[in-house]
Order: sequence, then C-alpha cells, then structure tokens
Amino acid sequence: MRVFVTGASGWIGSAVTDELLAHGHKVVGLARSDESAAAIEAKGATAHRGDIDDLDSLAAGAASADGVVHLAFKHDFSNYTGAWRTEHAAVQRMLDTIEGGDRPFLIASGVAAGVSGRPLTEDDESPYWGADSMRGGSENLALDYAGRGVRAVALRFAASVHGMGDHGFVARLAEIAKERGASGYIEDGSNRWPAVHRSDAARMVRLALEKAPAGARLHAVGEDGLRTRDIAAALGDYLGLPTVPVASEDAAAHFGWIARFFGLDAVASNVRTRQLLGWEPTGPTLFEDIAAGAYALPE
Repeated sequence: MRVFVTGASGWIGSAVTDELLAHGHKVVGLARSDESAAAIEAKGATAHRGDIDDLDSLAAGAASADGVVHLAFKHDFSNYTGAWRTEHAAVQRMLDTIEGGDRPFLIASGVAAGVSGRPLTEDDESPYWGADSMRGGSENLALDYAGRGVRAVALRFAASVHGMGDHGFVARLAEIAKERGASGYIEDGSNRWPAVHRSDAARMVRLALEKAPAGARLHAVGEDGLRTRDIAAALGDYLGLPTVPVASEDAAAHFGWIARFFGLDAVASNVRTRQLLGWEPTGPTLFEDIAAGAYALPE
C-alpha cells in the first residue's frame, strides 16, 4: 500500500514509517523542511514537501496515496485555538479529497480523561466537536466520513509514548525537575497517565492501517494508568532529586504549560484494540525506560 504519512519525521511518525516500510508498504512522508525531507528519504521513503497549513499540498499527498496516516499537529501552546483550527481545516481537506474511494484515513488523537470514574474505552465517543474544540474536533470530523466512503479510524495515543530519545511530556517533566531541584507531582499525585512504548504504538498503527474497520476507535495504550506521583518518583530516583507535591494553585507556576495535562486523570483500556487487531504491547514499560536512562539530562 502507498501511504501518505503526515508527521513522518516526528517522534511517533518516524517509528510508524519504519514499521510500514518493514512490512512492505511504501511511504510518502510530509516534509516541511530540507532536514525533515532528508530524514524521511534516508529511511527509504519518499518526501512530499509541504506542511499542515498548506492545504493544497495535503490534498495532493492524500490524492496520490492508497491510504493516509495523519500524525502531524501544530504544537503551538501559545495559541491553542489557532492550532485546533489548523488541524480541523487540514483534516477536512484531506477527507474531502479521498471521500468515496474506500481508502483508510487514520487520525491521531489522545486519550482523554476517564468517564464517570471508569477507564475510557474504545466505545466512548470523543466529547470534542468543531474547529474551536480540542484538536479541532478532528477525531469526530474524521469518523463522520466513515459512512461516506472513507475507512476512517481514530488512533488515541497514551499521554506518554516513550522510548529512548523521547522529547515529549515525560522529557519535559524531567527538565522541570532539574530546573526546580525536585521532581514534582500535583496534589496527592493519585491521578493517572496511560503509557505505551513507541515501538508498540507504531505496530498498532500499522495493524490498524491493514485491518481496522471504518469507524473504529483504537487505544495505543500499553499501561492503562500510572500514578503521576510514581512517575515523579521514578524520575526523581534516576535524577537523584527529591520528590515533592505541588499544590494545584501552584501547578501552573511550577510546571508551566504541561500542568494542564499532568493534572488530568486519564485511565484507558486497550482490551477492544487488542482483540480487534491481535495486538499485544511487548516493549519496555515507562519505568523501565526511565531507569534505563531515556530521560537522562545533559550536565
């Protein structure tokens, strides 16, 4: 299958590109810079120049492919609404381009907070609709096309997609711990984050591309929920720093933009995903990666 992958040179996207190529697929990766293009082509994929603001480029990439894996997102934490609107417009354009062709369209989203005190399941709908909602309501926008000749599938990634070289949420928590001289958690730290190893996430995406039905919601979750105080303690132990609680009213000042995410209680089941795809996470756990030095910081 010839697959158009946005975010192909990113943390998850580069692993997905490797996974697809290893299983006989051809990858055309969206590249917004010479550096990204070179990284994509070094893997044996084809670079397609453009970015998620360039709707014509996105449409051309989607039109030329047998399927689309949309992983790119504009992570502009200074302008959430602008990023959400960009996402909505990008997804809309690609969906309109492939509508009626029965091609797969896989879209990245995230695991939200649990529902009524229970883990989020694949049966739970996203509460976000419209361009001004979280991630532009793009998950629901895509799934609306499941009855319009698109094999639309939602890929819900755990808060931590970890591994050696991770520069995401947990890496930022490690940086903050070093800056503050202590590894913090919010209030009593009983809220939980799900996690998945990068290799497991990439394999789930490839399996979803190959066999997930239209309208499926899938959970790229290896560990359903780790207490944030345990994450903080593991980072503190590795970095040689004390672990401390941070009052909720002080969280924004202590953690910055990541406070709104680190304070969420997000537990997610992966049972339906495993059953549907025959997928079993086998990679290292988050705590194993922390202990192995995935979040070591330069002196």
